[in-house]
Amino acid sequence: MAAHGVLRTNDLDAARHAVAGRFCDHRLTLTAGHSVSVRHNHVGGQHISLNVLGYGGDVAIDPGMLGDFYLLQIPLTGEALIAHRGEEVCASPERASILNPDRPTRMRWRADCRKLLVQIEERFLHSVAEDAAGAALPGPVRFDPAVDLRGRPGRRLRALALTMAQAVDAGRLYTGKPGLREMAAERELARQLLALQPSNVSHMVRADTGAARPVHLRRAVEFIHSHYAEPIGLDDIAARAGVHPRNLQIGFKRAFGRSPISYLRDVRLDAARYHLSARQNRDSVTETAFACGFSHLGRFSRDYRARFGQLPSQG
Repeated sequence: MAAHGVLRTNDLDAARHAVAGRFCDHRLTLTAGHSVSVRHNHVGGQHISLNVLGYGGDVAIDPGMLGDFYLLQIPLTGEALIAHRGEEVCASPERASILNPDRPTRMRWRADCRKLLVQIEERFLHSVAEDAAGAALPGPVRFDPAVDLRGRPGRRLRALALTMAQAVDAGRLYTGKPGLREMAAERELARQLLALQPSNVSHMVRADTGAARPVHLRRAVEFIHSHYAEPIGLDDIAARAGVHPRNLQIGFKRAFGRSPISYLRDVRLDAARYHLSARQNRDSVTETAFACGFSHLGRFSRDYRARFGQLPSQG
């Protein structure tokens, strides 16, 4: 992406101001040495931007919370230390990181650290996640901050980001006003990020959104996702779908391989899993169970363990 240089400077304050204009306001301090040599290449689309950034000096970066975007950081050279979501990630060409919009971050980049940064609009990724889940999410998507680039998922994610950057270099992507190619590339990257990187919605997203299913099944699914916390049953779901309960059971078996009540139970368990995976201000197991439509704690614990392989108290 050398043809897309937007910043070349040895002035730390000028670098902070320019980088803040592309990302967010932040504190930037030199922690070792006497100078920096900042190089920033940037190209942007409708919902995603690609950046190559290096400071050429040991620096500390404190952006706080990003606010409205995710930032996938793939080191091309050198190392960095990232503190995010209560974890420390030692980033290198073997280990990337992803920053969530609503959690504070602190970073220390080494002088030789140069990264490919993929900036993804929060609202866009949330929309793609809801499409993959087939329903509204109970809250924001939060990724695990460490991305293992040695494993198959991490390698695939890195390859996809690099392929987009190479397409920019070849003049096949982000050549002007975003078109269908750019829209497809951005959606595919978001989909793959959700599929490959662990998050609090990994258990909810699926490849098939069911858009081609009969209207009565879509009505039933929408009703379940909207009312799972209420004491609803088969008759309620069938009435909202406009079909006989027996026909609804047959339709669910064909489409999902399970009954409407089994589907309802899994939606409730998914919601409970989402809330219990929170690392801050988490509700108790009892509060979560009742809020997600369960009235029997023993049965909730049994079903939760069967679905996720651990007890609710284990997160």
